[in-house]
Amino acid sequence: MERRLDQDLDRVRQMLLRMGGMVEGMVAKATQSLLDRNNQLSTDVIAGDNDVDHLEIEIDELCHLILGTKQPTAVDLRFLVAVMKINGDLERIGDSAVNIAQSVLQLNDQPPLKPYIDLPHLSQLVQDMVRKSLDAFVRRDARLATEVCQSDDAVDGLYKQLFRELLTYMMEDPKTVSRALHLLLISRNMERIADHATNIAEDVIYYVEGRDIRHSSGLSEEAARKAV
Repeated sequence: MERRLDQDLDRVRQMLLRMGGMVEGMVAKATQSLLDRNNQLSTDVIAGDNDVDHLEIEIDELCHLILGTKQPTAVDLRFLVAVMKINGDLERIGDSAVNIAQSVLQLNDQPPLKPYIDLPHLSQLVQDMVRKSLDAFVRRDARLATEVCQSDDAVDGLYKQLFRELLTYMMEDPKTVSRALHLLLISRNMERIADHATNIAEDVIYYVEGRDIRHSSGLSEEAARKAV
């Protein structure tokens, strides 16, 4: 029974990592579509969303089956709870990638509003957060997960900088409004992806250490006591 449970948990882990690779690739393709003005890449991202949705359902169903038939406890139970939450965040990352791709299709029909410098940087930061959060999950590395949570501030700062810049474009020239709005949507969806990566990292910390750091500073209990 114990060996079968381990096999089932490993299957869940592999499915979740496959989903993580899929959505990470979707974000990269959507960004590259913007930089290269390549509509086919955006079309590929949109078409791939169905595969992500189906895999999300498969993972949830397998987790529910294991919970109902194997009745896991302790770290195995925390693993499954974390997986089901991470699964939802990965699916939403896929949705955000689709939103980016749809905006890119609109932008590629028009002349570029500005050189794309900050957006590729923002996208790279976001992709790194997603990758590191999944690496932390695989390695059961709470320290790496904490680094992901801390990276969210840099993403928020860059998003706010882009927002102010694009708002200035719209105020100075009404002809730029449509393009600026699509770029705002793209940057906003990237910021949301970073939020989902942060959620994943928080779930990794819960899985590894049994600590729920949501709505907190993320300090360990010992560090929190010393800070008082």
